[in-house]
Amino acid sequence: MNEELRMRKLYEQLIAFWNMRSGDKMSSLFADDGSIVGFDGTQENGREEISVHLNDIFKNYKSNPFVYLIREVRFLSDTTALVRAVAGIMPEYGAEMNPDLNIIQSVVAVKKGDEWKIALLQNTPASWLGRPEDAKALTKELEDAFKSARGL
Repeated sequence: MNEELRMRKLYEQLIAFWNMRSGDKMSSLFADDGSIVGFDGTQENGREEISVHLNDIFKNYKSNPFVYLIREVRFLSDTTALVRAVAGIMPEYGAEMNPDLNIIQSVVAVKKGDEWKIALLQNTPASWLGRPEDAKALTKELEDAFKSARGL
């Protein structure tokens, strides 16, 4: 498997484990000293803190699955990669996506031996202040991806 495909798979696993609501599985994708910056700016460092934080989210909040689009995979070196993606929360049946929950995600991954691990996951709200048409266009793009994934 080529390295770009491995990076895409790493990101896809991250989202799949979120959608499974498993903080333990999500945190297993991180380097021991990995970090996460949440949607609200919360920061957690280290695999154990990340696991506890994510499991608390899943325990205390209803979190619908993500729909996502990978925008770019870029290798910064032989052992460092960047994945840029956009994601939104899948709506309840019949509901519309909430553009306030759309995010820009950046993943920095490091290769140790033959294994890629996440060093940083950065979540940024895709609010695009003063640019409502851009926010609306992203929501439409994510809705189309959601419908396509569901065969609608």
